[in-house]
Amino acid sequence: MISRVRVWLNRTYAENVFFMDQLRRNPGDRAVEIHATHGDPDSPVLAAADTAELEPEGLSPAAYVEYALAQCERRGIDVFVPRLHQAAIVAHRAEFEAVGTALLAPPPEAVAVFHDKVIAYEAVQAIGVPVPPWWRVRSADELVAAVDELEAGGHRACFKPASGAGGVGFRVITRAPFSLTQLSGFPSPYVPLGPVLDALREADGPVDWLVMPRLEQPEVSVDCLTGTDNRVRLAVGRTKNGRRRGFTLHEQWLEPARRIAEGFGLHYLSNIQFRMLGERPVLMDVNTRPAGGLHQLSLCGVNAPWAAVRLALGEDPGELAPPFLGQDYTVVSGPRPLLPVTLPQQRADVPTTAPALDAVPAPAASVEPRTATGART
Repeated sequence: MISRVRVWLNRTYAENVFFMDQLRRNPGDRAVEIHATHGDPDSPVLAAADTAELEPEGLSPAAYVEYALAQCERRGIDVFVPRLHQAAIVAHRAEFEAVGTALLAPPPEAVAVFHDKVIAYEAVQAIGVPVPPWWRVRSADELVAAVDELEAGGHRACFKPASGAGGVGFRVITRAPFSLTQLSGFPSPYVPLGPVLDALREADGPVDWLVMPRLEQPEVSVDCLTGTDNRVRLAVGRTKNGRRRGFTLHEQWLEPARRIAEGFGLHYLSNIQFRMLGERPVLMDVNTRPAGGLHQLSLCGVNAPWAAVRLALGEDPGELAPPFLGQDYTVVSGPRPLLPVTLPQQRADVPTTAPALDAVPAPAASVEPRTATGART
């Protein structure tokens, strides 16, 4: 009899409710139980899990590793998919293996390379993958020099933190003065150079920014599944051009992604992003974790989360080629359940199904397991 698989996702993106859905809909109908932890009691991943807990706040990376080891041992976790404190966790892989838990994450050397975008660009350029020109900027004078050089080459300058995830901190530099244009419509990533320089000069210390040309669409995110033998089992590009999304197997995107995944040992799931600089694709970013949009590969008949869990369990799924490429699509949001909260006393004229606006989270930090039908026990 094949036992159930227990998977833990820690403080992950809300989109990974779809990652969890795919694990349960695995092709072999293998029983999967999912544990989730998060710092936000209203994260939908908590409600989507079979068991869930709120994470303690303020833990150092080392203390978080101890917390994670205790979770794995107490919960009987077979596969742990770490996002928060990934670098600290993978440095203790042997300790997790000792309590019976496989880490679905690359080795520490690979995580370290791609934690810092400047180090990452230097490393991938050394193996022949094209990258955009970049400057590491820590002061106002360095920013001015980088912007001047980029604009002299006909580019629009942008900056983002040298270490960071997603689009957090990304801004595009404009020479236009601050005006009502910046205050109309929705917030924009465009910022005037003058106020940025003023903020830098008044700051208590240096920043650590990567300054580079603003790259053009299409953006192609290549999702890779790589074994511990450094061989890529799956590589599919997800294209984005405005609202239009699609898929590609064109080698101009897949070949450099494979070179990075295999060359740096990006074991299990990684996401390698490219954009256009003029007429050629260049690397934009490398994520050493599953992408939030990974579930979209299901439109191509691929269940990448389950294939990755199988790899982590030592069950090689073999070469995975999508049986077809899904049609172009767009992304729309939809409702997902949240865990119940303790509400203030309801007025008689307020339906109990409509939560009060000042509802507060329940103090309880754990959620009991569900039955096989999904009902709470």
